Amino acid sequence: AEAGWPGGWWGGLLLAALTVLVLLAARRVPRHPWTAAGCAVILLLVILRPPPLTRLVTGWPPPGWTVAMCDVGQGDSTVLAAGDGTAVVVDAGPDPLLADRCLRDLGVTRVPLLLLTHLHADHVAGLPGVLRGRAVGAIQTTRLQEPRDQSAFVRRTAAAAGVPVVRAGPGERRRVGPLSWQVLWPRADPVPGEPNDASVTLFVRVAGGPTLLLLGDLEPPAQQGLLRDHPALPPVDVLKVAHHGSPFQYPGLLRAVRPRLALISVGAENLYGHPSPRTVGALRAGGAAVLRTDTDGAIAVTGTGRGLRAVPRGSRDGPRDRPG
Repeated sequence: AEAGWPGGWWGGLLLAALTVLVLLAARRVPRHPWTAAGCAVILLLVILRPPPLTRLVTGWPPPGWTVAMCDVGQGDSTVLAAGDGTAVVVDAGPDPLLADRCLRDLGVTRVPLLLLTHLHADHVAGLPGVLRGRAVGAIQTTRLQEPRDQSAFVRRTAAAAGVPVVRAGPGERRRVGPLSWQVLWPRADPVPGEPNDASVTLFVRVAGGPTLLLLGDLEPPAQQGLLRDHPALPPVDVLKVAHHGSPFQYPGLLRAVRPRLALISVGAENLYGHPSPRTVGALRAGGAAVLRTDTDGAIAVTGTGRGLRAVPRGSRDGPRDRPG
């Protein structure tokens, strides 16, 4: 489950050969106790993967990261650093294993708030992975509790973990460590009837760091309504592109916020054609550096101002900043 392995006959023969070597080596263990102890320690480190060791070996996450977008496949999970081992998590992705692995790699052990922007499975099904072995203060959701089965899943999972569930309110302001944010959407009344358009949308400031706009899965009518309600919305450093970079974006919002970095959480070879070349082209035409988890892997943001950079874990091209 942790490492790729070739399939077919070659994979089977390779596994058989490796098994024989392990058995032969195991027969020698009683005569070499220090070697056995060393192997046990190495095995323990490989299984537990303590973050300091992982960072030393892989270089991930980069020092001073403020924002990370997890590689969770066709779904969303964004992590906002809030201090040593602490982070606010926005969405949990579709897979508990991937959510847990991303947070472990980032060294996150405390989550004061987990915000689920809306209740589609690709944003909430990974909830058990976020809760696993971490102190979670509260789970916040949108006011539209649809789909009902996913809403029930969130309440049931939260209750089993003893974590309270609260609703996000329009205009709500919160602060955790260096993070401060405002809920921009949805409106107080009426609540949108489509889950995507009920996505909780945040404008986030990181003290001494970047500004962010997290759009959930907003569709163009809701994006237009967001801009109409907040006409003074300033340009941002980082944009979490709505709905995995689908072709349905409101151009006026993209022009207004003029992101320097546009991050797209999307699964490889997904069936929806995400991200849309039209959306990627519009973002690049507006001056944004576009990164996507299906090709770049997990993405971390470091620095601010001229030093703002996105570091893709899966890319060999190194850090990226705003082009030009």
